[in-house]
Amino acid sequence: MPSDKHGTPVPPTPARIFPLDLPRFRKKAGVSLEQIADRTKISLRFLHAIEAEEFAKLPGGIFSTSYLRQYAAQIGYDEADLLAQFDRKMNPQPLNKGLHRENGSRKFLDRWLRIPAQAQR
Repeated sequence: MPSDKHGTPVPPTPARIFPLDLPRFRKKAGVSLEQIADRTKISLRFLHAIEAEEFAKLPGGIFSTSYLRQYAAQIGYDEADLLAQFDRKMNPQPLNKGLHRENGSRKFLDRWLRIPAQAQR
């Protein structure tokens, strides 16, 4: 974990997630939430949660991804983009995750490999 100038660990910053503005996209497609609810049998409560990107309010598991896929199909939105946004919001990753992991693992490995070499001297 990176540290500040006093040696205190600083937690990694989560990646920035930009909203999709799904209500605007749906309105451009000329579809109401009630129409989507009638066609898909998804409750309005869950449709509101999808549009607000409050994915934790969805039922979970394959129901969440199924609801997202159906919603995207109804408004003509790219399904993969919506599922990617769902994944980013539900599983946030730090900005420097890859760099941090490589450096931390490498430092540990170097230290571990040096111990037997120093012990033999």
